[in-house]
Amino acid sequence: MFADIFGFPPQVLFGQLLLGLINGAFYAVLSLGLAVIFGLLNIVNFAHGALYMLGAFVAYFLLTYGGIGYWGALILAPIIVGAFGALIERFLLRRLSGVDHLYGLLLTFGLALILEGTFVKFFGASGKPYPTPAGLQGGVNLGFMFLPWYRGWVVVASLVVCLATWLLFERTKIGAYLRAGTENPKLLQAFGVNVPFLTTLAYGFGVGLAAFAGVLAAPITQVGPLMGSNLIIIVFAVVVIGGMGSIVGAVVTGLAMGVIEGLTKVFWPEASATVIFFVMAIVLVLRPAGLFGKTA
Repeated sequence: MFADIFGFPPQVLFGQLLLGLINGAFYAVLSLGLAVIFGLLNIVNFAHGALYMLGAFVAYFLLTYGGIGYWGALILAPIIVGAFGALIERFLLRRLSGVDHLYGLLLTFGLALILEGTFVKFFGASGKPYPTPAGLQGGVNLGFMFLPWYRGWVVVASLVVCLATWLLFERTKIGAYLRAGTENPKLLQAFGVNVPFLTTLAYGFGVGLAAFAGVLAAPITQVGPLMGSNLIIIVFAVVVIGGMGSIVGAVVTGLAMGVIEGLTKVFWPEASATVIFFVMAIVLVLRPAGLFGKTA
């Protein structure tokens, strides 16, 4: 009956919903990192896609040259790339403090081009396979669709990380310090808090989230130098829809846009590549600050 009404079996709909939820999980984690960086540092981090790619490559290097598997890479890669991000903030972005925010965008855009160009030169533009961990191979037949274990793990891991990040920034003392540092850094520093260190820590944390998403994506999309550039424009649109700097907006909008994209592929495939930008245009007209953004 479902096929008679819609012209396709229900497995197609549920399959695209699953694919949309997986894409939404990546959008949520990447958007979360962008929201953290913009909300706390007021920096539009255009290098986010390249750092997402770097996380996947670090996982690939750990496996190829260090014999460290997926689970070890899932912990080590975000730490390594997050530390690299902290160095970027400390020695490059901090020098732009107090100038127009456009310079920070241009700097991170230049860093993205350098990273992508370097990896294309040494590894080519084609992707490299990264194996799915043994414990997450295969899947389960739910009757109405087949659910691969790894895809389900990606969704669960993304939701756990998003929730943990929200709790960190909204329910802990360090989160309170970080939020206070964005409002009045001089007053916070007068109370003995090392605000520059907190800023570096926040940027490194946001970059680490991008690397975490890169490791999650490696077994699904393969590891390639351009994997981040193909995704970053969509992620920026998600952040704008949710509200620049809003952690809740990044997570909710990322998941929602993934599902909407999946549904569009079923009912109107030609519009699936542009539906997110169509939604962004509507939201900006009705609510310029985004769905969860703070109005001035």
